[in-house]
Amino acid sequence: MMEIDKQINLGHLLLVDRRCRVCGETKNLIDSFYRTRKDRGAVASSYSYECKDCTVKRIVRSRAISKNVNLWEYPDW
Repeated sequence: MMEIDKQINLGHLLLVDRRCRVCGETKNLIDSFYRTRKDRGAVASSYSYECKDCTVKRIVRSRAISKNVNLWEYPDW
């Protein structure tokens, strides 16, 4: 009798690595990508396709652009 528990581990059921669409690097799915759907279990489709590093860079860049525009506007008072 074969023991199925020893043959199948969680890594086989979940995708362990994913390639980031922005930087192209292959990273660990659970550690390096944000979850986008909280209601589902830990399935691969519930994680984003953009890694955490690229997400942070995108947000910082977009906030910096919007702050520069607002700094030069005349105050409305």
